[in-house]
Amino acid sequence: MRVLVKALLSVMVAIPLGFGTMSTQAETASSASAWNFDREEPGTLPSEFSIGTLFDGRPAGDWQVLATDRAKSPPHVFAQVMAKGAEHAYKVVLIKEAIASELNLEVSFLPIQGQADMGGGLIWRAADDRNYYLARANPLEQNIRVYRVVKGVRHLLQNFDQTITVRQWHTLRVAHQDCRVNIFYDGKQVFDLCDKTFHAGMIGLWTKSDAVTYFDDLQLQHVR
Repeated sequence: MRVLVKALLSVMVAIPLGFGTMSTQAETASSASAWNFDREEPGTLPSEFSIGTLFDGRPAGDWQVLATDRAKSPPHVFAQVMAKGAEHAYKVVLIKEAIASELNLEVSFLPIQGQADMGGGLIWRAADDRNYYLARANPLEQNIRVYRVVKGVRHLLQNFDQTITVRQWHTLRVAHQDCRVNIFYDGKQVFDLCDKTFHAGMIGLWTKSDAVTYFDDLQLQHVR
């Protein structure tokens, strides 16, 4: 009889522990998101993405999924394909439901063309399409820069001179905890700084002026 009671107690204790393990795994899985755009229809804007507006009210670029043999993870990329724009035309697209504060954020980008500007970057802690942090790489200027953008105006935080090859895939990664911002280019750390302007917000992608750029394998991890 005692053996039977012990067995029943053991089963009763094991049941909540099992559910607890499942819950922890689900929470861990939900703390990371990834977009490779391969299940999206070419020529469309993924439903969770929202294009910003330019200073004159027009859509901030032509953002769409493309089928291309240049994809880093075939068959699709997410691209900004509007090959014209004024000097301060910031082509912004945001993921409205991807709200983050402490994060690791990474994307692969492929500079395709551009005469006034080239390349692109990552947006994070965005309140909207005019207020956010930005890390961008520019093959024409051969540099990487990190900005805070306030009311549509960029404020340079740091610059790093870097050789950036055209029509080759590169990666940008941002790690932001509290005020500390660490930014990596192709796996190499290029910035370590502190800024307290924005505390949480949306993530997104960015190009400027006439830059045509492909993006792939966007990844977001919530640190806590």
